Amino acid sequence: MRRSEHRILTTHVGSLARPHELLDAIKAADEGGGDRERLAALIRAAVRESVREQAAAGIDVVTDGEQSKLGFFQYLSDRLAGMEAREGRLSLAPSWQLEIDMFPDYYEQYLRKYASDSGPSRANMMVCTGPVSYMGHDALRRDIDNLKAALHEFDVTEAFMPAPAPHPFGINEHYETEEEYVLAICEALREEYLAIIDAGLILQVDDPFMIDLMMEDRPPEDRRRAVEAHIEVVNHALRGIPEDRVRLHTCYGLNHGPRLHDVPLSEVVGPMLRIEAGAYSFEVGNPRHQHEWRVWEDTKLPDGKILIPGFLCHAHNFVEHPQLIADGIVRYARLVGRENVIAGADCGFSSRAVYSPEVHPTVVWAKFRALAEGARLATEALWN
Repeated sequence: MRRSEHRILTTHVGSLARPHELLDAIKAADEGGGDRERLAALIRAAVRESVREQAAAGIDVVTDGEQSKLGFFQYLSDRLAGMEAREGRLSLAPSWQLEIDMFPDYYEQYLRKYASDSGPSRANMMVCTGPVSYMGHDALRRDIDNLKAALHEFDVTEAFMPAPAPHPFGINEHYETEEEYVLAICEALREEYLAIIDAGLILQVDDPFMIDLMMEDRPPEDRRRAVEAHIEVVNHALRGIPEDRVRLHTCYGLNHGPRLHDVPLSEVVGPMLRIEAGAYSFEVGNPRHQHEWRVWEDTKLPDGKILIPGFLCHAHNFVEHPQLIADGIVRYARLVGRENVIAGADCGFSSRAVYSPEVHPTVVWAKFRALAEGARLATEALWN
């Protein structure tokens, strides 16, 4: 994984809006029709355009924008044997439910506009009906090939590919215990992790699940044990993979709301750093987290590790001022070392494939340009 050795590098979390033409083709395929070759061509074109826009905006460490995926983990219903997608909705995660209970009027409007069925597929619920194993090798190879083909065309520093952390997704109708279920998921996802690494890409593990475990309504000791078990499972999936090929995105979720219940970074940082990754991505641009740079006054970043603070907020359409971004970068660089900071974003800008993402795509490119300019200003300040 490249470090900011001579200048501050830039990246983001991964997901970007899919073109409507591609969403229409995904919808046709989901309904049992459509032209598969045309869909494949549209995905290739969308990946190329996504990488082109990232490079043009000044993003150094790019990805494919998750253009082929229905969602950051929902795509696994097509890649894991024993899983199927069904219509319906699961109970909301604690990070959502606590907010909805406090602000029901706001969230009634919000969820009506950005409901999970606002994308090309209504089958949003994953159900385990048999033994889980990985069968997505061909689909993953296409994703890797599409990204690497785009990388040959544009001048970027490095590329990463996201994959979700192991978690007992959806509903388990097959395994006797949740422990057996999550271990099967862990071993299956490990195959995806290894293929991404073997392709020469950086693996990003997307993990909103640890935060949700910290917010569950149960005794603190039970929450602590659940977090410990989660860390053990993630590290088991990563066993033997060089840490400097892995970055962890500690995700607070898509929620574009008041966010009064976010877990403070001071409670997250210890468990986060125990996951065996070389870099850690977390929220900073969100106003609920902008003050948390102070955590790094008392927390020593382990040797060889990198921070990817999110200086772009994924939860509003304001474009951050480059000087504000530069000030934030300099603050983190002076706490943990300039070579140990890569400027990033809080979360993905379209973690679900939907027709109307919360942040408009044209605004995302403007945010990326502001991030690149902020990194340039910070580089001038840090390297004089």
